Amino acid sequence: MRSGQQYGDSADSTMTAAALGERATGWEFAWLDGRGGGPSWSYPELARALLRRAHSLLDLDTGSGELLAELAPLPAHTVAVESWARNTPVAIDRLAPFGVDVRAELPGGEDEFDVVLSRHGRLPAADIFRLLRPGGRLLSQQVGHDDLAGLNTALGAPPPYHRLWNAEVAVASLEAAGLEVVDVREERPAVAFHDVGEVVRQLRDLPWQIRDFTPQRYAAALERLDSFIRLHGEFTVAAHRFLVQAVRS
Repeated sequence: MRSGQQYGDSADSTMTAAALGERATGWEFAWLDGRGGGPSWSYPELARALLRRAHSLLDLDTGSGELLAELAPLPAHTVAVESWARNTPVAIDRLAPFGVDVRAELPGGEDEFDVVLSRHGRLPAADIFRLLRPGGRLLSQQVGHDDLAGLNTALGAPPPYHRLWNAEVAVASLEAAGLEVVDVREERPAVAFHDVGEVVRQLRDLPWQIRDFTPQRYAAALERLDSFIRLHGEFTVAAHRFLVQAVRS
């Protein structure tokens, strides 16, 4: 690997070309496919099962809308919320053919939706209770507080999150808001990095993992990690995912 001052030069770097590009537009991470880290359940399959009987849907923090588009056909009344300015126009363009109303803020009404989805997004329990119709259901997959924490440890960085966030905490919040939790799952699947370029790309595209990350600032630690991967073939850490389903009675 080259020195920290030359991480942006792809000529002789051991990093993959993808790791040297701009941060992904709209958080589309097809380049992560095959690295593992997915839980045993299928969030899309669970979501589709709920949507078969739904007439209205709210998708929280839809990102660039790629997952919501994959769930089509969608209910006639579907609202997607995305407040990050970089994602919003991408989501509007992608979801327009499906008739989705993309907004930057939560709807202000009550008893509006049969289903609320939140994949790796917010989980505002009181608002979810307010927006669900009686009998409506929440499905959420969340990233836990120690997701990929081994990566932070390996690079000598602070923990990724300072607030405890796991299934137990989420369930307590939802129940306190008046929802009945009917399904809880939590797993820590393995994620493998096969070259240090994958690590750099991960940290550029997910800036909350190591908030002060630059290849230059962490050059020495990346050199050590590069040597480890060359010796062992990969560097494996644990992801942290949990899933909850809840009903408004």
